[in-house]
Amino acid sequence: MDEPRLIALDSNAPAKPEYGATCNGCGVCCAAEPCPVARVFLWQLRGRCRALSWQEEARRYVCGMVLYPDRYVTLLPRCWRMRAGVFFASRIAAGAGCDFSAEIEDVSACGEPPPHI
Repeated sequence: MDEPRLIALDSNAPAKPEYGATCNGCGVCCAAEPCPVARVFLWQLRGRCRALSWQEEARRYVCGMVLYPDRYVTLLPRCWRMRAGVFFASRIAAGAGCDFSAEIEDVSACGEPPPHI
């Protein structure tokens, strides 16, 4: 059994949808671990994906590799932004539904976290 992990998300983020339901931009999957796109193109093997982006006006998380890949892949010309974004979206199965099956517990109601020792 995996050790429970604490991930921090914006308090306005939507709740994680059920497995298989339409993605709502909760950000849980990307905050918990990097996807294959982040592993291959950002060389990030663990931790919160650095391409996870909060959109305040939409109150949801989005994939920076889909919307602004040239900000993360430095050798990518800006004129290829749309084409690269479509490619990355297909690699993370964007629009196919929630594929993150972890159980989520809201600890914000538990009060202050214990001090680090």
